[in-house]
Amino acid sequence: MRRAAALAAALLLTVSGCTGGGDEPGDKPREGVLRVLAGSELADLKPILDQAERDIGVKVRLEYAGTLDGVRQVVDGRADGRYEAVWFSSNRYLSLHRDAQRRLRTATTTMISPVVLGVRRSAAERLGWHTRPPTWADIAEAAAGHRFTYGMTSPAASNSGFSALVAVASALSGRGGALDAASIDAAGPKLTDFFAGQTLTAGSSGWLSDAYLRRQGSSVDGLINYESVLRSVGASGKLREPLTIIYPRDGVVTADYPLTLLASAPAHAADAHRRLGEYLRRPDVQRRIMTETHRRPVNPEAAPAEPAAIPPELPFPARPDAVQALLAAYYDKFRRPSRTLYVLDVSGSMKGERIEALRTALVALTGGAGRFERFHNREEVTLIPFSGTPGQPVSYTVPAEAPEAELGRIRERARELTAGGDTAIYDSLMRAYGVADEQAARDPDRFTSIVLMSDGENTGGLEFAGFRARFAGLPERVRGVPVFPILFGEAAVTEMGALAELTGGRTFDARSQPLDVVFREIRGYQ
Repeated sequence: MRRAAALAAALLLTVSGCTGGGDEPGDKPREGVLRVLAGSELADLKPILDQAERDIGVKVRLEYAGTLDGVRQVVDGRADGRYEAVWFSSNRYLSLHRDAQRRLRTATTTMISPVVLGVRRSAAERLGWHTRPPTWADIAEAAAGHRFTYGMTSPAASNSGFSALVAVASALSGRGGALDAASIDAAGPKLTDFFAGQTLTAGSSGWLSDAYLRRQGSSVDGLINYESVLRSVGASGKLREPLTIIYPRDGVVTADYPLTLLASAPAHAADAHRRLGEYLRRPDVQRRIMTETHRRPVNPEAAPAEPAAIPPELPFPARPDAVQALLAAYYDKFRRPSRTLYVLDVSGSMKGERIEALRTALVALTGGAGRFERFHNREEVTLIPFSGTPGQPVSYTVPAEAPEAELGRIRERARELTAGGDTAIYDSLMRAYGVADEQAARDPDRFTSIVLMSDGENTGGLEFAGFRARFAGLPERVRGVPVFPILFGEAAVTEMGALAELTGGRTFDARSQPLDVVFREIRGYQ
């Protein structure tokens, strides 16, 4: 197999325009440079931040992370010294952690965007929501009756998903206060009804929108996402049918994007933070943010003459254990369960450290990963190791109660993986689609995805062109199953990107970060 000339130098979500050059996050702090740990959706601010550098001399270097992962970095101190500021959609998560609060200083709210619904115009009219906005209970009733389907991001990976989960749980609990274990239990049946309508999931708000655009004409009626993202989709010119923005009348959770200085930041960074915050709140810049990113201004001087009213703000959980309980209930009880097929390269090039990294990554998903990154209760997991030919698929279903024994069996199988032989990538993917088809025929009500992990190029069986032709002939129920290729070792980067594009997936890069980290990142898309 050909060895790539060099390993990738940037993490998957890093945008070169914001983090390239000699001022990478992790370098020593420099005067006039503000290194910021940010939510990935802020990539659309790059032109405005470039203009800020020209106007006020503050260069902003963004490195992206999911909100919950970013919170963990702040809480455990990993952000100190690496960044001078954090910029997430909300600081509500951080406010739950005492250790995080002492690591923060000044926060400047820069813009706002509520998490709402975008519904196909015909569906909104069919449901009557275009004239009278529904409550969350109305939406749950329509979802339970198979009259409304939607996409939403993973609440453990994306703030828009968690905000939606908080909003609907708060509204359906009927208790009026912040969520706790008792109110989550009380809302359980209605939440199960609500999530019966979720047919599309994703690890980020942007990827969710792309997936929706790809599936236009299918059964997905709408999206739960930031108002700004929904308006951006509407302005993209890619919709076959316009989206009607629906504001549930009993309330929402709103992102306010606070640019927050870290307590560990040096004095020159504090000055850069102050100047950037003032710049972003200038009326002319606020109007540009509103026009280019569709987020609402926080400076009243920039507000439009007749802004759409935002419903009441629903209460956010006041305790970390309530957040944990809500997420656990979502994955293990409320939402449709997942079906994940792992197509795993065990060819000769995987011998040594690589096969050990693969074993470690799989074992982590049985309990060593974060609580919401492990295999979920009710999830169906299929392992298909391959070399010159696809191996025998072995499937496991994690039970709803007492999952430890089945997780132990997956762990044991992962540790048995050995390397040797050639690399038949596309024969093995076709085998995976055949298995997925059989499984979907028995149990269609699952989120299904395929993870492909290979450290090299295809050396036997079908080539990519042959796979593309066969993929087009697959049954409709599995043609929508995405493949998430992991770039590892000498993987064929261009071909893996084309595979992801063909199937509606995306690539993940394990050449510059540990394989187990990438396996956990993919969990947000399953």
